[in-house]
Amino acid sequence: MKLDRRHPRFHSLAVREKLVRAVADGIMVPQGLIAHGRGEAFNYFLGEKTTPSASRATSAAAGILLTAQHPVISVNGNTAALVGSEIVRLASMIGAPLEVNLFHRTPRRENRIARYLLNLGAKEVLGVGKGASMTIRGVASSRRRTDPKGIGTADVVFIPLEDGDRAEALKRAGKTIIAVDLNPLSRTSQAASVTIVDDVVRAIPNMIATIGKLKKASRGRLRALYRKFDNEQNLAHAIQEMIQYLGGWINN
Repeated sequence: MKLDRRHPRFHSLAVREKLVRAVADGIMVPQGLIAHGRGEAFNYFLGEKTTPSASRATSAAAGILLTAQHPVISVNGNTAALVGSEIVRLASMIGAPLEVNLFHRTPRRENRIARYLLNLGAKEVLGVGKGASMTIRGVASSRRRTDPKGIGTADVVFIPLEDGDRAEALKRAGKTIIAVDLNPLSRTSQAASVTIVDDVVRAIPNMIATIGKLKKASRGRLRALYRKFDNEQNLAHAIQEMIQYLGGWINN
């Protein structure tokens, strides 16, 4: 389908077409389209832009990732489809492996996502086949399966577009959790150590830019970025930003 760039919803329509192709290619499942639509509603509440609270969270997350001993980036179908190239680049910048983790898991689908990421330049993709041999306690779905070389032994897990039950379980397991979630009230947002309330298509490029700026910063400066960060307070700010945007829209 050819889209008119002059259309006021061009970006949103382009993303939807990208997701539809990802379903056809076996990267995503149809249920992922529903999840995306739910998030898109919250994106409207943000004015479809990165807010100050999201920028603060991004800086805190960058500080954590750059000082982590064993960071891992979790990738599901939606993340691969929306920001596959960017996730691969971020992983390379922080020396982190990617781990495939899926709610609707089949050997064919996990292998397709792994090949897709490797074709984009990923150095290491974990969580495929027998590699996902560990189990996360407290998760009933297939997302309980994890790789002992990846999330199983990670100190920091970056989980864009995550299920709430696994986010909570990873927290109970002692992991530092960084999430990207457009809903500041979700269980994932509440469980994470740092939640970036933003669209993943903005959040990951912003993270790459922030990591690039902080790459040579001292460990003391990096630690300060997240030690002074309060996720609960920042989520409250994100909610207030949504209210302010909606108030301005109503008044206009």
